Amino acid sequence: MEYYVYRNGNPFGPYNISDLTSLVKAGKVLKCDKLSTVNTATEDKDFFAVRDVLNDNNISVKVDNAGSLTSQLRHISKDLLFPKELKQKETWKSDTRLLVLACIGLFPLVAAYFVPSGWLSYYCIALYFSVVWWSFFNYMFKSPQVTAKTSVTIFFLMQAIVFVAWDALGLPNLNFFYGATDQSYPMLLQLIGFTFGVGFTEEFAKMLPLIWLVKKTKKPLVPQTLVFYGLISGLAFGVYEGVQYQMTENMKLDGSDRFLMNIARLTSLPFIHAIWCAIGGFFISFAVLYPRYRKALWALALIIPAMLHGIYDTMCGNGLTAILVALPLCVFCVGLLVHYLKNSGNYQNRLR
Repeated sequence: MEYYVYRNGNPFGPYNISDLTSLVKAGKVLKCDKLSTVNTATEDKDFFAVRDVLNDNNISVKVDNAGSLTSQLRHISKDLLFPKELKQKETWKSDTRLLVLACIGLFPLVAAYFVPSGWLSYYCIALYFSVVWWSFFNYMFKSPQVTAKTSVTIFFLMQAIVFVAWDALGLPNLNFFYGATDQSYPMLLQLIGFTFGVGFTEEFAKMLPLIWLVKKTKKPLVPQTLVFYGLISGLAFGVYEGVQYQMTENMKLDGSDRFLMNIARLTSLPFIHAIWCAIGGFFISFAVLYPRYRKALWALALIIPAMLHGIYDTMCGNGLTAILVALPLCVFCVGLLVHYLKNSGNYQNRLR
C-alpha cells in the first residue's frame, strides 16, 4: 500500500512502507505526521498518523542521531545561539518588541535591586502595573484622538491632585459623610457614608483631569476618547491610593493576607477605579457634545460612579457580602461600561 504524507495541507509522496521507514529513520518524516492513502484527503477521517502505520506493521524505528552531542552543537553553531546582532544598538532600536519585552519583564527586578525600600519602591511597582494596565486599555479602548502625551499628563495630574487634596490639605476630611463609614454602624448608614462621602469625593476628584481636558481641547472629543482618559485618571487614583494603603493599612495584616492585598491594591482595585471613572468620562463627553442636556449628563457623570463606588465599599466591609455582592458588582460595572460604549449611537440619536 502507498501513502501520502500531509504537511500544511499539502500531500507529498506516494511512499510505500519501506520508504516511510527510511524517511522516519532519517528524520525527514515525523512519527506524528499525518498520512492518507489518497492525495485529495480533506476530512479528519481520511487521515492517520505515521506511528499508527508503523505499529500496524510491527515496525520499530529509531531516528538516527546526526553525530555526537558536540558535533551537533557545532552544526547548530554559536552564531545562531548567540547572534551578534544582539550586541548592536541598531537591533534594539529597530525592533521595539525587544525593548518592550525586556522592560516589562525586568523592571520589577531592577526596582528591587536599585530602588530603596519603602514608599519609593512601592510607587515604582505601582507605576509598573500602571504601564501594564495602560497597554491593556490602549488595546481595548483607544481611539484615534488618544495621545501618549495627554495620557501621561492625565495620569500625573490626577496623582498631583490626590497628593495636594488628600495628603497636603486633607480636604476630604471636610466631608462629614466620611464619619458614617465606620463598620460598627448599620449597613444603611454605611452606604450613605460611603456613597456621599467616599464615592462622591473620590469620583469628583477623578473627574477633575477630564474637566481640565475638555476645557482646553480645541476639538470635540468622542465618547471613546473620554472613556480612555477616564480609565487613565481612575487608574492613577487607584495606584496612588494603593501605595498609601501598602504603607499603612496593609502593614497591619499577616504575611499571606498582606501579600494578597498588596497585589490587589496594584491590580484589581486600580482597575475598578478606572472603570468607574471611565463611566463618568462617557457622560462627560456627551455633556460637552450635547450642551442642551448638560445638567443631566454632568450629574450622571458623578452620580452613577459615586453610587457604584459607595455600594462596593459598603459591601467590602461586611463579610460574606463582599463575595456575594461586591465581586458581582465589579463585573456589572465592567458590563455597564461596555454597554454604554456599544450604545453610544443610541445616546446620540436621543440627544440630537
